[in-house]
Amino acid sequence: MRIILNIIIKEFLQLKRDPRLFGIIFVAPVVQLILLGYAANLDVNTVPTAVYNQDHTVTSRRFVEKFEKSGYFAIDYHVNNYEELTDLINKGKVVFGLVIPKDFEKHINRKESSPLQAIFDGSDGNRTSIAAGYVQGIVSSYSKNLLLTNLDKSGRKIMPTGSLVTETRVWYNPDLKTRNFMVPSIMGLLLMVITIILMSMAVVKEREIGTLEQLIVTPIKSWQLIIGKLVPFVIVGFVDVLLVTGVMVFWFGIGVRGSFVFLLFSSFIFVLSTLGLGLFISTITKTQQQAMMIAQFAVMMPMIYLSGFAFPIENMPKFIQYITYLIPLRYFITIVRDIVLKGTTFMELLPETAALLGMGILILFASALRFRKRLE
Repeated sequence: MRIILNIIIKEFLQLKRDPRLFGIIFVAPVVQLILLGYAANLDVNTVPTAVYNQDHTVTSRRFVEKFEKSGYFAIDYHVNNYEELTDLINKGKVVFGLVIPKDFEKHINRKESSPLQAIFDGSDGNRTSIAAGYVQGIVSSYSKNLLLTNLDKSGRKIMPTGSLVTETRVWYNPDLKTRNFMVPSIMGLLLMVITIILMSMAVVKEREIGTLEQLIVTPIKSWQLIIGKLVPFVIVGFVDVLLVTGVMVFWFGIGVRGSFVFLLFSSFIFVLSTLGLGLFISTITKTQQQAMMIAQFAVMMPMIYLSGFAFPIENMPKFIQYITYLIPLRYFITIVRDIVLKGTTFMELLPETAALLGMGILILFASALRFRKRLE
């Protein structure tokens, strides 16, 4: 036990002697969470809009005001022909173009249908689909109000029977903010990056400067060296979890609805897998540059793409969906999001937790065996 404790102390002394590394471990995650928390935002709050109003009547102007008052559309341009509208869309100055035809008011007064044209820049499919939803909602509301007004003016009152009235309630994220969904998963992303890179580079660095060979010739057993190497980075990982959780709660105002103890436990078993991957990388590389490149391009980037962090797994091809079951970050992101946003309990997340725990133990055990053989 004393040997392991001495190795742990040695690791912390090495961290203390490198102020830049200390900043990367404890300051960089906080800064990155704040930056990514604001940057990883898919909300569409303002849609740059151009209006081609061919009618120029009071009714058409009031219809355009509906878009302005909605708060979603910024009508920056009023054009006089299709060429101007096309030029604005091609240059990326507007996303949406509203075309109101001639005789718009005349059709409305005659209680007739009037065509409208909505032109979108579809290069950004997500933004366009959301903007199209906004347009559909405004037009539907305007049409409904026209119908009720006409019925009222005619003196006819229709009492619908058997009608359905919907009342929308949004659970877990009432404001529908992307940030509330993304920030908890960013915590898992940062934890993965820190632990994998630190573990892989720490061992390779010892091999580069020759201290690993000195440790091998000592009476230290291989399992003692492995534990002594792992424990400091487990502690570092827990400190980072506390830091980024504090930023999430106090900076972004995203509270943890579920059990904080469960959150720490899931973070611990996730760290087992990331440290195991870092240890494995250290056994197949000889320099810190090699370790960094393999960690980034062979491990972390596939985990980010296939974990559901940025792209929904349900939208991926079936064979890719099967591959995602081998990604530890997939399970951890699901667990963290459910704990933070939904307050989901341990029993409800037992399948994901068990899969993450089994994967972490398997990866760490296999990497430790390979590391032990390299030492021998």
